Amino acid sequence: MQSQGIWSTLWRKYADYKYNKFERFAVWEMIEPYRRPKTFTALITIYVAAFYTGVIGAAVTEQLYKVSFASVIDSREKFWEEHPGKTVPLMKPLYYRGPWRVYRGEAIASDASSSQ
Repeated sequence: MQSQGIWSTLWRKYADYKYNKFERFAVWEMIEPYRRPKTFTALITIYVAAFYTGVIGAAVTEQLYKVSFASVIDSREKFWEEHPGKTVPLMKPLYYRGPWRVYRGEAIASDASSSQ
């Protein structure tokens, strides 16, 4: 009779444990829709950092182009003086070696595209 009492006590404790566990989760699931939304501060910080990284990268690249292609830039300024109001021909990117096309305008032909 004593062993049956132990088993019934264990089963009762297990049932209480399961019920309380269910009750805790059920309460939190009911409250969840009314919680304050998670903050977007980290995401916004990353976006702002990425934006300013791009701005700085563009400024550095522009300065490198000015140093590397001083004669090209001078010729572009001459082109503007000689052809006011016209679009200056595009220059192929300096640090990009892959395929490069321009849909509205003309690009400087590379070795691969000059054979076309």
